[in-house]
Formats: sequence, C-alpha cells, structure tokens
Amino acid sequence: MAIARKIAYNVIFNVITKILSTILALVGIGFITRYLGTNGFGDYSTVIAFFSFFGSAADLGLYNITAREISRPGADEKKIISNALALRLVSALAVFIVTPIFVYFLPYSRDVKIGILIAAASFVFSTTYMVLNGVFQKNLAMDKVASVEVLGKLLQLFIIVAAVKMNLGFIAIIFSVLASMILNFVIVLCLARKYVSLSLQFDFAYWKEFLIESAPLGFSSLIIFIYFKIDTILLSILKTNTEVGLYNAAYKVLENITFFPAMIIGLVFPLLSRHIFSDKKEFSRIANETLKVFVILLVPMVIGTVFLADGVIHLIGGDAFAASANILRVLIFALVFIFFSSLFNNILISSNHQKKLIVPLILCAVFNITANLIFIPIYSYNAAATISVLTELLVALAGFFLVSKYVKFKPRVNNFSQILFSGFAMGLFLYLFKSQNFFFLALGSCCVYLLFLWLTKTITREDIASITAGK
Repeated sequence: MAIARKIAYNVIFNVITKILSTILALVGIGFITRYLGTNGFGDYSTVIAFFSFFGSAADLGLYNITAREISRPGADEKKIISNALALRLVSALAVFIVTPIFVYFLPYSRDVKIGILIAAASFVFSTTYMVLNGVFQKNLAMDKVASVEVLGKLLQLFIIVAAVKMNLGFIAIIFSVLASMILNFVIVLCLARKYVSLSLQFDFAYWKEFLIESAPLGFSSLIIFIYFKIDTILLSILKTNTEVGLYNAAYKVLENITFFPAMIIGLVFPLLSRHIFSDKKEFSRIANETLKVFVILLVPMVIGTVFLADGVIHLIGGDAFAASANILRVLIFALVFIFFSSLFNNILISSNHQKKLIVPLILCAVFNITANLIFIPIYSYNAAATISVLTELLVALAGFFLVSKYVKFKPRVNNFSQILFSGFAMGLFLYLFKSQNFFFLALGSCCVYLLFLWLTKTITREDIASITAGK
C-alpha cells in the first residue's frame, strides 16, 4: 500500500473512531452531570484535573521522543521502546507512591480525596500504554490504538450507566476511569508485540542520554498542564463546586475535540521527523497540508459552536448547566490556537529544537496563573475561560515565532479564502434556520459546509479517490 493511501486510511479511520469515542464520552458526561448535579460534577472535574496533573508530572517527554527516535533510519527499536517503557513505569509508580501524602493536605472532601487516589492508579496504566503509541505511529497503525480506545470508552460508559441506575455513588463513577485504563493497557500491550519484542530494560546510561533529550519536553508538559488545567483546580479552591461544574461542562466539550490535532499530528509526526533534515521541500509540503486540514476542521467547529452552544450544553447537562453555553462560546477560540500550537510545537520537536519551547511556555504559565489568581475571585468561570483563550493565543504565537526563526518554516494555507467562504455559507444556513431542531441544524450545516468545499474545489474528486483507494 502506498504511504499516502495508508495515511489517508488512518486519518479517516481515526476520525470515525475518535468521533465515536467522543460521542461515548459525551454520553457518559451526560449521565454524570444529571446524576451528580452541578456540585457533584464539580467534584468529578476536580478529580479528573488531578488525573491530568499526574500525567504531566511524570511525563518526562518520553512519548514524543520515543516516537521520534524509532522513526529515525537504523533505529534500535527494541532498545528504545524497552528502556522508554521501563523509565515511564518507574516515573508513574513514583507519582502513585507520593500521591497519598500529597492528597492528605488537600482541602477536599473524603470522596474527592479517594477519587484522586483512584485517578493516580488509573494514571499508572494510562501513561504506560501511551509510550507504546510510538510503535503504532511508526508503522502507521494508529487505527488499532483508536479501536482500543473505543472499547475503553464503551467499558467506561457501561460502568457509568450501571453506577447511575444502581445509585452506586461518586466513587463508582471515578472507578470507571480506572477500569477503562486497565483495559486499554492490556490490549495495547498485546497488540504492540506484533511490531516489536517488548521487555523492560534498565540501561541507566541510556536513560541519562534519553532524559537529556526528553526532559525539556517533560518540563514543557508540566507547564502546559499548568495553563491548561490549573484553572479548574483554582476554581475548586477559590470558588464553589457548582462553578467548577458549570465551567467544566463547557470545558469537557473542548477536551473531547482536542483529539483532532493530537490524532493528525500523531499520524504525520514520523514523516515530519523523517523529512525535516533530508528533504525540506517534502517536509514543508506535509506541514502545510496538515495546516490546511486544521483550518478545514476549525472553521465549522467555531461557527457551529457559536450558533449551537446552547443545544450542545443542553444535551450534555440539561437545563441546570445552561450557563455553560456562553463559556463554551468563549473556549472554542482557545481550541483554534491549540490546533496551531500543536503543529508548531511538534515541528520544533522533530527538528530537535524542543528546548526552545521552555522559556515561552514558562512565561505563558506565569501569565495564566497570575491572571487566574487576580480575576477568578472577581469574575469566576468567565475569567477562567477568557484567560484560557489568551494563554493559548500566546502559546501559538510563540510556536509560530520559533518555527519561523529556527526551522525556517513559513506556514501557508492553500484555498484559505474558499474555506472561509464555505464557512460563511454554513453560518448563513444556521442563521436563517436558527429556529429549527438542533439535530437538523447540526447535520444540515455540515452538509452545506462540505457542499461548498466541493463547489469551491477546496476538496476535489482526486482527494476523495486517493482516500477511498486506501487500505
């Protein structure tokens, strides 16, 4: 199979499975919000924020560096994967062991503290199997990982529904995360053995060399957590659980959409790493095509959210979370900048310039924390949402500056005006038929957007043929 076709197949398959995973996740959130209410959902969101914190604290940059190194010509894949797996397991267990002491001093209820401990256990399985994703990236087999994640989401949803129907309480809801991560870990570990012989290697000299490369990314990951999730933790401390719940009903939508840039970058990252030094023209072509895909996805997301936020929030949380709609309308612009910064940051990683990210990310984190501490007590979740957008804008601008300076990459989006025109047609449809049913508007607007992409030749017959000829 041609590489282009295999990539196209993986993109389409991953989009479908990720959309399914997102639907399952949002259905689960719908059950949770209605069962726990705004106050209980605030507790749930606090626990999940700490789950993200654990991932950042023990990240060490292993995932991206592993994917980059095994994609290099002549790489010793077994040695790289086995040492990265052992290193990730050690760091994960260290975080898990320290967590009970850390939790003891937190100003939360007993249930929330137990939930954080369960989240720490979930993290051990989650973070370990994530290292193996590099194997699937290299072999353009991310469809397998996507399928496993759907199974994990199905199990999680089953446990959530059972907990709600049987009134098993808050802890059972949190346990669904642990069960899902264990299932994902076991299946991914088995599938990875098809591509590489796995073992745990404790080559400490190699660990040192590996960490010199990966540590800046690990530090960056921790900083990214600070400006991506610290708002939820600060809200939980400075304001009420209800406000945390309202904010996170909107934020969960954003989180479940961010799989798009991560998924697409995951598919093209090995190619960026392969060509950035050997074929700069091909590297620029791949990067700009990725950028074009991002813009094609972002335009309908932003326009659709502006018009349909009330319906989206109603589906997720019901009338009790109505205030979350306007929060979502603000946060969707943070997603725009997340897309662009994901591409720019991964270009820096592929070109060995990841250390250049540290200072800009520190400055962004300082801005985020300072602004949240000042404005959350006054403006609550409205401040948190606005500050998230501004922070992501700063991160994207920093990434753009760095790739322009050090990689000499000049971003360019082909058919940009046609994409915007297609988005305008979509927005006009939503405005003219705004009184209609939510599902009619959502489906109809997507059809209008795709139609105009076709009419403006932004998407051509050849593009579709190259995709359908895949796998």
